[in-house]
Amino acid sequence: MLDSPLSNYFRLTEKQLKILGKFGLNTVRDLLWHFPSRYEGFAGKKAIVNLVPNERASIHARVIKTEAKKTFRKRIKIASATVSDETGSLEITWFNQPYMASILKAGEDYTFTGTIKQNKLGKFSMQNPVFEKGVVEANDMGALIPIYPETRGLTSRWLRFAAKRILDHLEAEPPLGGSASLKEPIPEDILKKYNLPSLRIALREIHFPRDLKWAGAARKRFAFEEIFIIQLLRQSWRKEREEHQSFLIKISKKELDNFTKTLPFSMTGAQAKAINHILEDISGQKPMSRLLEGDVGSGKTIVALIASLAAIQNGFQVAYMAPTEVLARQHFEEFIRRLGPPASGANIKIGLATSSEFLKYPSKAFAGRPTHIARAPLLKWLASGEIQIIIGTHSLIQKKIKFKDLALVIIDEQHRFGINQRLKLTQKNSERVPHLLSMTATPIPRTLALTVYGDLDLTLLDEMPKGRKQIITEIVSQERRAEAYEHIRREISSGRQAYVLCPRIEDTDDLMRAVKREYKTLSEKIFLEFKVAMLHGKMLPKDKEKVMKQFREGQIDLLVATSVIEVGVDVPNATVIMIEGAERFGLAQLHQLRGRVMRSEYQSYCFLFTESDSQKTAARLKALTEAKSGFELAEYDLELRGAGELTGKQQWGISDVAMEALKNIKMVEAAREEAKKIIETNSLEKYPELSSRVIAQSKQLHFE
Repeated sequence: MLDSPLSNYFRLTEKQLKILGKFGLNTVRDLLWHFPSRYEGFAGKKAIVNLVPNERASIHARVIKTEAKKTFRKRIKIASATVSDETGSLEITWFNQPYMASILKAGEDYTFTGTIKQNKLGKFSMQNPVFEKGVVEANDMGALIPIYPETRGLTSRWLRFAAKRILDHLEAEPPLGGSASLKEPIPEDILKKYNLPSLRIALREIHFPRDLKWAGAARKRFAFEEIFIIQLLRQSWRKEREEHQSFLIKISKKELDNFTKTLPFSMTGAQAKAINHILEDISGQKPMSRLLEGDVGSGKTIVALIASLAAIQNGFQVAYMAPTEVLARQHFEEFIRRLGPPASGANIKIGLATSSEFLKYPSKAFAGRPTHIARAPLLKWLASGEIQIIIGTHSLIQKKIKFKDLALVIIDEQHRFGINQRLKLTQKNSERVPHLLSMTATPIPRTLALTVYGDLDLTLLDEMPKGRKQIITEIVSQERRAEAYEHIRREISSGRQAYVLCPRIEDTDDLMRAVKREYKTLSEKIFLEFKVAMLHGKMLPKDKEKVMKQFREGQIDLLVATSVIEVGVDVPNATVIMIEGAERFGLAQLHQLRGRVMRSEYQSYCFLFTESDSQKTAARLKALTEAKSGFELAEYDLELRGAGELTGKQQWGISDVAMEALKNIKMVEAAREEAKKIIETNSLEKYPELSSRVIAQSKQLHFE
C-alpha cells in the first residue's frame, strides 16, 4: 500500500496530480512522510459577541460572503470573508492567499481559530486563522491541528484530510508482523533502549498528536531512524573498504624534519597533530579514510603536501583533485614551490590535468615555469609512474587516466564532488585500494559531520597560524556606502588589494548588483585611479587564469567577481572584501568568501551590504560579525535555523526532521554506535526491512 499512487485513494484531476507531483507527493508513502512543520491548537470556543482583543479563540460561524482584492497602497493580494453566529459578525482576512475566497463557501459552517485583532475604530477581526469545515471539537482531530508546508493549489487543510483518511485505512489493517503495509525497520531492542514509539504509533502522533510531548516523541523517532539508516550505509561502506589491502607508507622523522625546515613558517599544533594522525593511518595495512576539516587559512594544503611527500618517497603516486581550474592551478604552483628541487632537493615530477590544459613540471632542473605537453604523453607518464603527483579537476576520473601505483587520493573541498566521482578516483587501482584524504574548508556542525561522513575519521584544524588578526566584519547600510568605498581607497593606496563580490554576472533587476554593471561603475566612476578587473564563471579558462595571475602579482588593485573566488583563491595582499546582496548567500558561504582576505598578517575587513531589512536577515548577518571561527558559526547556524527553514534535503540529502535532530549530539552518537554494532557483527540481514531501507537509501543519498 505504501508505494501505491495517491490516485488509488482520492479522486484527483490532472491539475491536482501535477501539483502533488511537483511537491514530491506521488505515493501513499510520500504523503505520510510529508510531516507537519508546526501545530496549531483549537482554542476555547467563544461566541463572537464575547471575543476579547489579542486573545486566541475558536469560533463556530457561517460564511456570509467572500471577496478577493488588493490593498490600496501596497497592492497586497488578500482574501476576506464575513462570518457570523447567533451573536454577531466578524471579518476574517488572509494575506497573500487570494485563493481562500474561492475555498470558503457562502452559507456553510466552519470552525475558525486565530488571534483576535481590534482596529482603531474598535472593530474586531481575525487574520490568517486555521479553519476546518463544520463544527469541530478538539477530540475530532486531536488536541493539535497539523500545519503542513504548502504550495499554490495544495493547502494544509487538504493534506490533513488526506493524511487522516490514509491513517484510518492503515489502522484497519492487521497488526504488525502479518501482511501489514507498515513494517517496522528499527529493531525492537533499539526501540525499547531509547524509548522510541513504534512506526504505527509515530505516524499517527506526528500527524495528529495528543499533545506536543507526543509530537516531539514521534519526531525524535523519525529523526533517529533516518540518521540510523544513514549511519548503517556509511559504516557498511567503511567496512567494505577496510576489507581491501592498501599501500604501506612510512616516512622517517629525519625526512619529515628536513622538509619542515624548508618551510618559511612554523606549523601549528593542530597541523602537527593532523600530520601524526595521517602518517599513522597510512603506515598500516588498512586504507585510510580521513576527513580533514579546517577553517579558511588554517593550513590544510601543507598537511596534504606532507602526506604526498611520504607517498612518493615510498615509490608511489598521488592524485590531488580540486573542484575548480583556478584552485587546481594554485595547488600545482604551491606543490612546485614546496617540492621542487630547490625546496626539497628531490627530483619529484608533478603534473597538472584540467579540462583546458595539461602541464608538467620540468624535473631535471628548476626552470621556473611548467611546460605544456599533449594529453597522450601525460597519460603515458602517469601510467608508467614517471609522473608521481598529478593535480587536477574532475578530469582525473576519466577512464583514460591510469596509474602505476596510486597510493594516496586527496580530494579538496570534497563536498563539491558527488560520491560517484570520489569513488571513481579511489578505484583506479585493480588490486590495492589507495588511502583517502578528504578536505574541506566549509565548517559544518560536529553532529552533521558524524552523520554524513560516518565512514570517515574526522580531524579538525582548529588553530590558525600565529600572527593572523581577527577579521573585522561589518554590516554596512546603503547610506554609508561612500564610507566603505573610501576605506577601500585607503587600503589600496597603502599597497593592499580588494574584492567586490556580487551575487550575479548580469543584471536581473534594478535592485540586485551584478558583476558587469558594478565593474563598469567602479572602474569608470568610483576608482578611476586604480586598475579594476572582473572575474566570473562565464569567462574562458585562459581569461580567468590571466586575471587571477595579474591579481596575484599585484597588477590588478580591485577585483569585481562572483562567488567563483569562494574556494581556495589565495592572495595574501588582499585585505578588503565588499559583499553585495549578502542575504543571498548562506552563512557558511559568506564565511568562505570573507576567507579570501584572511590570509596574511595585515588587518582585514569584510563589508556586508544587503537589500533586505528583515529581522531574520539581520540576525543571520549579525552572527557572522560575532563568530570567532567557522566552527562556531556552523554551530550557531544550526541553532539559528528553525523547523521548516532548513535546507538539509537539498544540500545533504537529509530531511528537515533529521536536521533538527542534529542539535542533539547524544542521539547522533547513539545512532552511530548502534549502526556500528550491526555492521561489525554482520547482522544487518537479520532485519529484512531495515536492510531494504539501507539499500534504498544508497540509491538516493548523494551528499554533494
